[in-house]
Amino acid sequence: MRAAVALAVLSGSQLLIVVDATIVNVALGPIRAGLGFTDAQLQWVITAYTLAFGGLLLVGGKVADRFGHRRMFLLGTAAFGVASLIGGAAGEQLVLVGARALQGAGAAMMAPAAMALVMDVFAPGRGRTFAFGIWAGVTAGGTALGSVLGGVLTEAISWRWVLWINVPIVAVVVLLGLLVLPRSGGVRTSRIDVAGAATATGGLILLVYGLSRAADHGWTSGTLLALFGALTLLVTLVFLQATRRASLVPVSLLRNRTVVAADIVGLILGVAIYALFFFVSLFLSTIQGKDPIYVGLAFVPMTVAIAVAARISGALADRISPGRLSAAGALLVALGLLLLVRIEPASSYAATLLPGLVVAGLGLGLTFVPLTTAAMSSAGPTDSGIASALFNAAQQIGGALGLAVLTTISTATAGTAAVATAESTTDGWSLALVIAAALTGVAGLLAVTLIRPGTHQVDGR
Repeated sequence: MRAAVALAVLSGSQLLIVVDATIVNVALGPIRAGLGFTDAQLQWVITAYTLAFGGLLLVGGKVADRFGHRRMFLLGTAAFGVASLIGGAAGEQLVLVGARALQGAGAAMMAPAAMALVMDVFAPGRGRTFAFGIWAGVTAGGTALGSVLGGVLTEAISWRWVLWINVPIVAVVVLLGLLVLPRSGGVRTSRIDVAGAATATGGLILLVYGLSRAADHGWTSGTLLALFGALTLLVTLVFLQATRRASLVPVSLLRNRTVVAADIVGLILGVAIYALFFFVSLFLSTIQGKDPIYVGLAFVPMTVAIAVAARISGALADRISPGRLSAAGALLVALGLLLLVRIEPASSYAATLLPGLVVAGLGLGLTFVPLTTAAMSSAGPTDSGIASALFNAAQQIGGALGLAVLTTISTATAGTAAVATAESTTDGWSLALVIAAALTGVAGLLAVTLIRPGTHQVDGR
């Protein structure tokens, strides 16, 4: 019973993070009207959260390993709740943007610690596999729930409730977390690599900012300058990790083939997931004129498919290797993306979108559980926080990078017509989905070739 409540607490925190990535998008119009944002300023309501979350993930994972998973989980969750309270009450633009950044920082502490706590609560085997299956369902469901809930709250009450809704959930999570989550003192002999933390945070912030800017503004000089700065800092980070004894990312993780392969596959799947949600949402909202609630509900069958497949994946985990199971799931995701390539302005949801969403959902459910288990189990208990952070960061970076590139390609394709029409626009999105499907196929090949069952290996073999 205690383990079940702990899983509910940890899944609730993941739901907060995932929902918050989409729920605010629906309320951007009322936020702009209420606080007087311009279009250029409004992007920072989203970007502030994304930058803080993506930029601080590695530091959050390392701090969780150093000071204890439970302690940092509770601190990060509390910070997230306080930020939500402040953001909902904001009367000025700067206050709201600052609150969103604090939310991202809290999420960066929460996410790695929560996944590490799953490892602490559940021993290897069916229990842990089942827990990661629930985690996969919550992650997928939160994306759709964010759009639906954001639309309902904004229309029925106020945009402020898209932030305030987090506060009671945070209160319950923290209270139950104090009661049921296991205490862990952390690795006290481990020092924080300040230089590594600074270069990692700066490099990831510039990378996320550059990729987000590329998606919104194209590959301008400002975008390229940000990406060059990110490359410089991240190369410096690699050098520091190779030469320092107390490194931010343990060398054993970087030499661990299973961990690295799982992160790379996760990065590519991030491209597929972001592309699917982005282009399908745009198709429904801009081409077919559907409201946000309809768009959110459109993804519910996919969420159900993920939950069902995750349960099946857990049952198969003892009989099929994580590499093969991940590869099978990746191929299903690729097939789902290819089914979505058929979109045209007049396409019906049931005939065109639904089959692709369900097949992709089945693939994601099959893939997420063995992939997460491999990435985390192979890392060893003392590095589970930073391993979780790497896995999360890979998906975030993959999604942002893939979306920036695929948006550029789709826009260029649509622009080949004298005037971008609905047909040329959907043609551009179809091409982007084909590329995402091809990349996902490569991810499947990498999974079956490189991912092995977790054995806490440190020698890279």
